[in-house]
Amino acid sequence: MVEAPEHPPVLDRRRAGILLHPTSLPGPREQGELGAEARRFVDFLADCGASVWQVLPLGPTHDDGSPYQCLSAHAGNPELIDFVDLITRGWLPPDVDMNDRAAGFARAWQGFQDHADAAEWERFKDFRHRHRHWVEDFALFMVLRRRYPAGSWADWPQPLRDRQPAALQRAREEEAAAVEQEVFIQYLFFLQWQALRAHAHARGVKLFGDMPIFVAYDSADVWAHRDLFKLDAEGRPEVVAGVPPDYFSATGQRWGNPHYHWERMAADGFRWWVERMGTQLELFDLVRIDHFRGFEACWEIPAGDETAEHGWWVKAPGEALLSRLFAVFGHLPLVAEDLGIITPEVEALRDRFGLPGMKILQFAFDDGPMNPYLPHNVVPNSVIYTGTHDNDTTLGWYRHNEDRLRPRLTDYLGCEPVDMPWPLIRLALASVSRLAVLPMQDVLGLGSEHRMNVPGTR
Repeated sequence: MVEAPEHPPVLDRRRAGILLHPTSLPGPREQGELGAEARRFVDFLADCGASVWQVLPLGPTHDDGSPYQCLSAHAGNPELIDFVDLITRGWLPPDVDMNDRAAGFARAWQGFQDHADAAEWERFKDFRHRHRHWVEDFALFMVLRRRYPAGSWADWPQPLRDRQPAALQRAREEEAAAVEQEVFIQYLFFLQWQALRAHAHARGVKLFGDMPIFVAYDSADVWAHRDLFKLDAEGRPEVVAGVPPDYFSATGQRWGNPHYHWERMAADGFRWWVERMGTQLELFDLVRIDHFRGFEACWEIPAGDETAEHGWWVKAPGEALLSRLFAVFGHLPLVAEDLGIITPEVEALRDRFGLPGMKILQFAFDDGPMNPYLPHNVVPNSVIYTGTHDNDTTLGWYRHNEDRLRPRLTDYLGCEPVDMPWPLIRLALASVSRLAVLPMQDVLGLGSEHRMNVPGTR
């Protein structure tokens, strides 16, 4: 058992930050990228005195675009790669179509092969070697998804579905060029992210990432590590993840992620988790564990159920897992997303490892003075938010509940809550929490039409 720190090292002092996913940045396309506008946003944060930029998961998404159902627990989203940077490096021509990503990546790979110098080739080879535990399987997975576009990996021909060695070898030989290009695309993502991270550090800004506790069923991780998940003989989930009914949903949330075979993970010292955490620490200075309570117990739902109402709790080896991660990495810069149904056992696990929890001000005004989200009940080792990506914007929240909220806020603030969302922003910034994070929508005073997500919907 490790000795719990008082707080993550990055929270050595009070900080303020902004929650904004890179896709929301402006740019030449309909979504943001990791180029000049991302660096400009870092400069904006630094100039404002903010020192934390929080983002959602950065992985490649399925067609629904959800960053919480990624195709890999390690890979970066190619949609975030900045083509302007590749033009500057001489790997793309200036007339490249910014919106034709597939053609652009093919031209960039060819441009790299034609123009990269020896040092650049060594950096690419080093990336491939250091990430070999995931990038080779991921690259082949992506190529095979294009070869067999219908359904998931479980619908592929049985030899590939079941990863028979001869079938894998034949596919790697047949698709060698396409696999290399997929590895190169990941190299570009990590190259650009590390450049952005270096710029952020130069401006005194820390990057705050988000690690969903579960992974998507149709992902390279489940295909490559099938034995670590509760699947049937054909690779289909026996049970899926979610949460029971709560504040966000009357029927709960059926996420559909496969559940872990915790006993098998523990048998090899949680190697898969150690590798996953290593990737997170390569990308971020602070990492939120989404659905932290799943490290204490998970909600299992029969795979055939359409809602989460008829699931059950199954214990998870959270203490053993976190002890292993802390033993490997030292005092980890983790934040526990401890929202929803939180039991004393979950709180004890969080506190045993000194992890800050989350305090959401939009949850603070539904009960009396003992509400744990009210600022006077907040503890320093915490991260306070006006709201998260799962909440309505604070202005939208207030407008939809004004009759109920106005007297409660007036009583707490000692004055009328005018100019919402600024009363909640001031409460967050004045709290004792070591970190206050504001969604960019709240800083801009935007309404419900700019809400990022509605949990349980697509």
